[in-house]
Amino acid sequence: MNTFGLIGKSLSHSFSEKYFNKKFYNEDIKNCEYKNFELNDISEIKDLISQVNLSGLNVTIPYKKSVIPFLDELTPEAKAIGAVNTIEFKGNKLIGHNTDTIGFLQSIYPILNGRKKALILGNGGASKAIQNALKKLNIEYKIVSRNSSFDYLDISNQLIGYYKIIINTTPLGTYPDIADYPQIPYKKLNESHLLFDLIYNPVESQFLRFGKTRNCIIKNGLEMLEIQAESSWNIWNS
Repeated sequence: MNTFGLIGKSLSHSFSEKYFNKKFYNEDIKNCEYKNFELNDISEIKDLISQVNLSGLNVTIPYKKSVIPFLDELTPEAKAIGAVNTIEFKGNKLIGHNTDTIGFLQSIYPILNGRKKALILGNGGASKAIQNALKKLNIEYKIVSRNSSFDYLDISNQLIGYYKIIINTTPLGTYPDIADYPQIPYKKLNESHLLFDLIYNPVESQFLRFGKTRNCIIKNGLEMLEIQAESSWNIWNS
């Protein structure tokens, strides 16, 4: 049996386990299973690897950065982002990959429609991958974070008019805290704006709902996750 899995915390609502096991069933992929492995601390990855015969792992919050010291190598993409969401087991080596960039890039590209300036809400591991993708797309961006010199209160009406893409990389609004949302001046949004939320549960976050009422183009992170999952599968089977 080839065992794949996801490491993180609080994984009961995770996307990956359902996605991969459905994939195995629908595509008649034999002798494969996908499991959630909840770790209280990233150091527990050592015991997991020694006790379970693993063929590949995905990594989610809060271990995308802290897992790096436990790996043997990083791909250039993962090194540039400073975060890992996929681990390849290659011989005796653990190789860290990051498929967030390709997932986001392929998901947002068809709906850009010439927009070339973006506000990124949040500056965590996911944000680093989004920044990497926007560089590849030659899109100018500004980071908005409560932990930086430029926070939500600094978003003026003028800035909202200048940046036509707004990307939420924070967990604000994720189930079960679906009433939460980034504090930006939504009343200044219009049909020229594109709002992209990395959140997929709920399908329509409060952030996207506010954008929808202002006639913005909106998209959640589900397709991005599906692309990431397929990219992981390709890595494990290359």
